[in-house]
Amino acid sequence: MTTESNLPDTHLTNARIDRILSNDHPLCREDVVWMLEFIKKKVADGDPALRDLSQPRLLKNFHYFAEASMLLIRSKHYSDQEATRLRNCLIEASYGLK
Repeated sequence: MTTESNLPDTHLTNARIDRILSNDHPLCREDVVWMLEFIKKKVADGDPALRDLSQPRLLKNFHYFAEASMLLIRSKHYSDQEATRLRNCLIEASYGLK
């Protein structure tokens, strides 16, 4: 159950996720790190949404999390094509967690 004190944080988090994953938003390194930390925290906390995902889907999420992490390590600046690829990895890695 969600308490009133959690509502603003949840709303702000969801708004930030929507902004980061939007094609209209220029992706920056800080956004990628924030998304990876968000996903990592959801997994570490055992988010109940993860229980609804099949094992193949969880493996796909992990694959894209790793891919996004590697893209982050390899590049300091992103071309439009790399940013699109990275954003798609973040979309797949966060599937089912929002």
